[in-house]
Amino acid sequence: MEAIMTKRAALKRQAREGVFDSSSFIEDSKIRRLPTSHNNSHQGAWSPHPSNDRDQGYLKTLKPKSEGQAELLNAIDTSNLCVALGPAGTGKTYLAVAKAVEALEAGKVGRIVLSRPAVEAGESIGFLPGAMEDKLAPYLRPLYDALSDRLSMKRVGALMAEGLIEIAPVGYMRGRTLNNAFIVIDEAQNCTYTQLKMLLTRLGWHSTMVVTGDPGQTDLLPSLSGLADIAQRLEAVPEISVVRLAEQDIVRHPLVASMIGVL
Repeated sequence: MEAIMTKRAALKRQAREGVFDSSSFIEDSKIRRLPTSHNNSHQGAWSPHPSNDRDQGYLKTLKPKSEGQAELLNAIDTSNLCVALGPAGTGKTYLAVAKAVEALEAGKVGRIVLSRPAVEAGESIGFLPGAMEDKLAPYLRPLYDALSDRLSMKRVGALMAEGLIEIAPVGYMRGRTLNNAFIVIDEAQNCTYTQLKMLLTRLGWHSTMVVTGDPGQTDLLPSLSGLADIAQRLEAVPEISVVRLAEQDIVRHPLVASMIGVL
């Protein structure tokens, strides 16, 4: 018993002083000491400090999952105004918001402005509780969801408090000039031609605007929605990119693509 205690004391002293003596380790010993970082004479020594080649990126890598998404990402990178049309589930909003966050984090723009129309789809906004901001919150929730997937909610809250991220309904955009900003207009199929014309002319210097929507899924009367007409007219402008996503670009449940084809 005394011999065992003496051996343990010796091992503790070696661990404390950083002395590595391989002869003191017997085959059936249950005590092993990890080499310390200052003992560099042993190849492959473990160190609690991360090496320079360790990947410490925690942000999800943005990669296209279809040819249409790759075309959209390239259009956002090369054009100051991009219109993305396509059915539900093709990643229009997510990719646009992700590129906005990427541009803000890289210092390419000074702020992000996200906007979408507050159109009642069978519900009445007047009966929702709270002030006007509270009534509009459910309509803007998809934009918060896309932001929170790229940033933590704490980070989103901090950026919104600083005014670096702004989420506003379409009605609050009139009369503004958006310089040095990344603007995302979501659910544009619920905007009239006049509203879209007003939104497109908000584009200022050193800014990028992405307009997303599905002309076939509008909550307005088909004759009132102006997205399809606007997109057709803008295709004639070389500096503007109009990307049309299709069923094969849907990245949700496979049943979504099947339903889109028959509904």
